This record gives sequence, structure tokens and C-alpha cells, in this order.
Amino acid sequence: MMGRMTGEETGTASPPIGSPDGVRTETTTTRGTATKAVTETTTGTETSATRAWTTRVLVVGIVLAALNLRPAITSLGALLPEVRDGLGMSGSVAGVLTSVPPLCFAAFGVMAPRLARRFGPGAVVCAGMVAITAGLVIRPYVGNTAGFLAASALALMGIAVSNVLMPVIVKRWFPHRVGSMTGLYSMALALGTSAAAAVTVPLTDALGGNWQSGLAVWAALAAAAVLPWIPFARARGAGSADGGRAASSPEEPDGLRITRSRTAWALAVFFGLQATAAYITMGWMAQIFRDAGVSAGTAGLLLAVTMVMGVPLAFVIPRLATRLPHQGPIAVALGICGLGGYAGLYWAPAAGAWAWALLLGIANCAFPLALTMVGMRARTGAGVVKLSAFAQSTGYLLSIPGPLLVGVLYQHSGGWGAPLALMATLMVPQTLMGVLAGRDRTVEDEAARG
Repeated sequence: MMGRMTGEETGTASPPIGSPDGVRTETTTTRGTATKAVTETTTGTETSATRAWTTRVLVVGIVLAALNLRPAITSLGALLPEVRDGLGMSGSVAGVLTSVPPLCFAAFGVMAPRLARRFGPGAVVCAGMVAITAGLVIRPYVGNTAGFLAASALALMGIAVSNVLMPVIVKRWFPHRVGSMTGLYSMALALGTSAAAAVTVPLTDALGGNWQSGLAVWAALAAAAVLPWIPFARARGAGSADGGRAASSPEEPDGLRITRSRTAWALAVFFGLQATAAYITMGWMAQIFRDAGVSAGTAGLLLAVTMVMGVPLAFVIPRLATRLPHQGPIAVALGICGLGGYAGLYWAPAAGAWAWALLLGIANCAFPLALTMVGMRARTGAGVVKLSAFAQSTGYLLSIPGPLLVGVLYQHSGGWGAPLALMATLMVPQTLMGVLAGRDRTVEDEAARG
């Protein structure tokens, strides 16, 4: 009776058979439940805090990596005449030098998916930043053209694998924010490109006019980019930063034959032609202005204006592209700006220099558009890996002859008329391929249809 009253007064159920004390058993159960709830709440709080910290570090890593994907090229473009004199390069050899970036991107970019499957995307990007740092430190001081090209190739190898894996990392870690994260990454890339073009000459002057120091100083920025990727060097199967499971991982097997996709080929050709235009611009635009009578410092600033246009537009274009069912109209608008810029460089390179720099800066934003379409034209993480590697490697391979041909035409024609005509002609198929690549379909769907 007393046991029953005690149970009723305390609001507990009757003790189970074999329990020596109903109240004590219930109290213990209640305490266990409370402890479990507190533990789950604490664990949830720790998980949330860890995810927030991981997200912040990853965003910093993406931004710093993007900042380092072009200074190795545009800093050289700003000092190309000094480098040519210092190493005794001819115009044709300088043309080869401007063709090295797409060659390395094609050769090393195709290795990125295999490396990512074996080591994880974070580890590969971290190693890429180390390679960029080492190449930028070594190349100004080797003292000969062959060594300069080899050290440049080391830096460009790091850039190549990071180029391919950045869209993969964005798709994997931020599956619900592909447009905004691609925009942030593209904006940082454009900022690094323009900053190197703008300040390399003043930095060189401040360092005593030594072109070696002016090129080597960019290794410090690359070294800083290594640090945030160290925590991700072992993270191969982590969840997405958006919360929950990542959209997909590079390790996922599938039977997708990317070379049978018309969309993949259209995107690869579009990527290759926009890369041709971009590397001709980065490698030769400052020289075009200098040959027109513009001072070296002003020519560097004009190249910087062209590159800096990508900072705001690289953030806007991906967000706009993800909201449109067809990205072709954006490709057409960018193509028209490119044609206008080349026509201006032909007819009045010095008089309208700032206008042509602005137009070509807008045209160069075909790059963030191409990156965005890589994420949109594949549904799965494995599809994005294959499409990114195929489009970028094939595209950069297609872009190799462009800068070299411009150098040869410039040397043998003695002017910029023929090279500019070539650039304008290539803008037409670039626009057409952008329209085809912008259609609302995925490579997986094309593979399913056979």
C-alpha cells in the first residue's frame, strides 16, 4: 500500500518486476533520459559549431586559392618585355611562353580527377598551392629560358589541378549555393588577375627595378593560400558545408561517357575559345598598348582594368546564369563586347584605350560563365568531375595555338592588324558554342538517351 501511494504521489508508474525500488528506478530512468538529452544537445551544438568553423575556413581557402590562379600569368604579361630582354627571348619564343599556361592546364588538368579519387580534392588543392609557391620562387632566378619555362610549368601544374577541382569542391560542399559560391570564386580569381597586372610594374620599381623580384614577390600570396587547405588535406568523405550529406563525391563510380555528349563538346570548345582570348589578352594586351605609344605603367593599368572588370561581373554573371533556363543570351552579349574591343584596338588603340579595355574586360567574363555551366550541365558530383576535367583539359588544349600564332603573326607582319583580325574571327565560333552549351540539359541525360 505504501509502495503504491509512494508511486502515485511521485507520479511514477508501477515498478517493473524485479525492481527493488520503484521510485529509485524511475528516478534513474529520468536522469538517464535527461543526461541523454543534454548529451544530444551538446553534441548537436558542437556539430553545428564545427560545421560553421569548417565553412568559414573553406570559404577562406577557396578565395585565397582563386586569388592565386592567375598572378603567375598576368605578372609575367606586365613584365614580358623586361623578361624577354633579360633572358634573350625572340618574339616567337615569347609566343611559346604565352602558350605554356594552356598547355600545362590541358596536360595536368586531366590528371585532377584521378588525383582527387586517390587523395581527396582538398589534398590535391593544397598540394597545388605548394607547387604554385615553389614555381614562383624558383623561376625568376634560374637564369635561362629553359629553366624559366620549367619553373613556370611547376606553378602552372598547381594552377591546373586547382582549376579543375574548384567547381567540384563548390558542387560538393555547397550544393545549394553553386551560383553564389562560383561567383565568389570567380570574383576572387578576377581580383587576383587584375591586382597582379596593376601592381607588378610599380612593385618592380619599388624593389629597385629588378624584374626577378617583381615576379618572385607573388610567391608570398601563394604561400598564404596553403594554410587554410591543410585541414582539408585528409577530408575525403565529409559532409557538405550547407548541412547534411554532400551532393556527391569524386569517388562515386558511374558509366558516364563524357566524350559522347554534345553538350560536353560544346562546353569544351566554348571554354577553349574563351581561354584563347583570355591568354592572348593577358600575354599581349599590354604590348599592344605599348606599341601604340602608351607608357609601360599605363599599359599595365589598362590590362588591370580589363582584368578588374571580372571582379563585379564574375559575381553577377553566375548568379544570373543559374536563374536563366538558357545561358546563350549571356554568351552572345559577351561576344558582342569582345568584337567591339578588338575593332577599337585595330582602329584607335591609344585614343580609345580605356573603352577598349572595358569592353574586353566584359568579354573576358566568359570564363565565370563557363565555370557556372560546368556545374549546371551535370546533375551528380561524379558528372561534374568528369565534365570539369573534360571541358577544361580539352578546352585548354584547343587554346594552345592561339597565343603562339599571335606571336608569330606579330613578328612576321610587324604590326597588330593580323593578330587582331584572328582574335575577332575566333569570337564568332566562341559565341555559337556558348549558345549550344547554354541549353537546358545535362550530360547524364544525354548519356541515358544514348
